[in-house]
This record gives sequence, structure tokens and C-alpha cells, in this order.
Amino acid sequence: QVQLVESGGGLVQPGGSLRLSCAASGRIFSINAMSWYRQAPGKERELVARITRFGSTDYVDSVKGRFTISRDNGKNTVYLQMNSLKPEDTAVYFCSAQIKPLGTSYFGDYWGQGTQVIVSS
Repeated sequence: QVQLVESGGGLVQPGGSLRLSCAASGRIFSINAMSWYRQAPGKERELVARITRFGSTDYVDSVKGRFTISRDNGKNTVYLQMNSLKPEDTAVYFCSAQIKPLGTSYFGDYWGQGTQVIVSS
């Protein structure tokens, strides 16, 4: 059994910062890429940032220079530091990871339950 649990969402004023965390637990053999997605009301889910096992990163244009994704491989945890937040960043943020469980020979995509981020004055 593998699960991802996010934390760190909440209400913040425009220009403020939040740090999201996502910890993977269970019978894990290996983790490849870890990602953050978000879904705003009435919109499709979009990829916000991705980090490979070796630390290479990619970001959607709208968050470049404001958000930073990082990971701690020893803790099976991915982070999203969000600075200079804007109202348009309001969404439910989901983490996702490519995980090979113990006893299997393939990687599967696993998702967290989501954490709400609201940017409002």
C-alpha cells in the first residue's frame, strides 16, 4: 500500500508565501519524478512543477520565478515553496509521484488527496 499525503495549504494574502509538503509512505522500492498539480474551480487540472529523481525541474510559465519545487529523497518527500502568491494561484494543489512499490516491476502514478490554497485579501 502506497499513499501520498499533502500538507501546508491555507489562506494567505496576495504577495504572501506558503510551503506545501507531500510525503510518500508505504511499501516503496523507488520513486522517479514527483510533481505538483493544481485545479482551480471550473478549470482543468494543470501541471505546476515537476522534479526528477536527480533534481532536474520544470515549471509552468505562470509560476516561474515565484515557485520552487524540491525533494528530500531520504524522506520520500516533495515540497513546493510558493512566494509572491497571486489570487490566480487559488486552487486545490495535488502532488503526484511515479512510484515502484516493493515486490513489483513497474512504476505507477500515485496521487495525494489535495490541499486547498486560497490567495485573498
